[in-house]
Amino acid sequence: MIFSGIFTRRLRGFRVVDLVALAVLLTLALGSYAFKTFAGAETADTAGVQGQIVLEQKRIRLLQAEIAHLEDPRRIERLSTQYLGLQAVAPKQEIAVQDLPRIAALRVGPLALIAPATPQAPANAVTSAPAADSSVTDER
Repeated sequence: MIFSGIFTRRLRGFRVVDLVALAVLLTLALGSYAFKTFAGAETADTAGVQGQIVLEQKRIRLLQAEIAHLEDPRRIERLSTQYLGLQAVAPKQEIAVQDLPRIAALRVGPLALIAPATPQAPANAVTSAPAADSSVTDER
């Protein structure tokens, strides 16, 4: 057999089986070192990504808190009153959905929706239309 001479054959004073075992041992040692180094680098990358995720989650919570503050109805009401001079809608200004076509028919011309009513117009001009209901007035 060919394998029977591998244990007794010598090459420059060393048995061939010893040289093959040494080569396998060195290959395994260098391979395990390379894999361990690669795994350490991947672990460091994973830790870096985890840190970024934590920072992004903190930023998301901060932005959600800012949105909650900006959308606070009390704040919006205060700002609209303070800067725009807006007031709450009076109950007599509210209408039902069914009344919208009738009120739209009271408007005169297509520009009535775009241009606000002029202060010189008489107060009863809108209610003097033939199909006008005296309970609905146009107050701005």
